[in-house]
Amino acid sequence: MPDPIVFIIRHKIKEGRADEFKQHYLNSIPATLTGKPGTFAQLAYENKQSAEVTLVRVFPNAEALDLHLQGADQRTQKTYEYIEPNGIEIFGNPNPSTLEMIRKIAGVGFVVIINPNYLGGFIR
Repeated sequence: MPDPIVFIIRHKIKEGRADEFKQHYLNSIPATLTGKPGTFAQLAYENKQSAEVTLVRVFPNAEALDLHLQGADQRTQKTYEYIEPNGIEIFGNPNPSTLEMIRKIAGVGFVVIINPNYLGGFIR
């Protein structure tokens, strides 16, 4: 099995938009579930104050991450009405073009942390 990729992105929820974001996120799950079969897991966690949300996605390989990110610019336009990205952590080795795209989108002052060395493990 190729090395899996874990993609974690943290967001600040815009003031007064937490409930709208939650509904938007829940409404987006069916499309991701059916349209992005290489996305093994997509999980969202909110902090106690409903001020931040962290999305965790798991992919079997770098190509599945690439497929997941196709069309992301259109999907995130609506999402960014509710949230602002804070930082990204990637565990594994994304394709260089994908990493370049992520860094370009992230911009200056946005932290992108890469942990490339997969030691082993399993996904059920």
